[in-house]
Amino acid sequence: MEFKVVQKELELKSRGWIPTFHDVTREVLQIVRESGIKNGTVCIASHHTTCSVMVQEASHDIDAFDLEYLQHDLLDIMRKLIPDFREEGMYRHPGPIHAQFGRHVNEPGNYSSFNTDGHLRSSFFGRSETLTIKDGEVDGGEFAHVYFIDWDQVRARRRQLNVTVMGTTEDVGDRKYKNGEVLNTLRQFTEEELAYMKEFDYQLDNRKTFAETKNVPKM
Repeated sequence: MEFKVVQKELELKSRGWIPTFHDVTREVLQIVRESGIKNGTVCIASHHTTCSVMVQEASHDIDAFDLEYLQHDLLDIMRKLIPDFREEGMYRHPGPIHAQFGRHVNEPGNYSSFNTDGHLRSSFFGRSETLTIKDGEVDGGEFAHVYFIDWDQVRARRRQLNVTVMGTTEDVGDRKYKNGEVLNTLRQFTEEELAYMKEFDYQLDNRKTFAETKNVPKM
């Protein structure tokens, strides 16, 4: 069975001033189809520490910020957890040493390090997603789209997204586990957990007494 790996880098441009959501579904699907890999996985990973990858339903409606409604709902939640960096000293990061490092590597100014909110959101949300490939198609469900999120809103900048496709070019046979039997993952009680306890008599006796009083004629 032949095993194959294909890697591609997507170059993107984020707008700044507000987090950018890039819909890269079409590109990911095209890379998988052109890879020749029939069964395996595709990993979509950010090259940057202030960015994330999300697999979610497309939300059709788009607002004045060019965000789908579901994306803006997510952004609203993240802003409650991790407020936008709007004032110097709002977060501990960046400290004076990190600010000097930024100048050393030719950052345009101290302000370009005021992206602590982006780093924290990326840490919460994660930087990659991995999906299964079945018979040459990405198994994302009926409505799933792949989004690359740039949480860094300090400035417009160029971004890179890495796509790695791994797997076999051949069929893998029957995928059904236990012939497709529905798994029962609910808790299964032991005989000891179901056994009679003498303390039950108190409740049962009270229930009997209550039932008898219901039949007593009113005076």
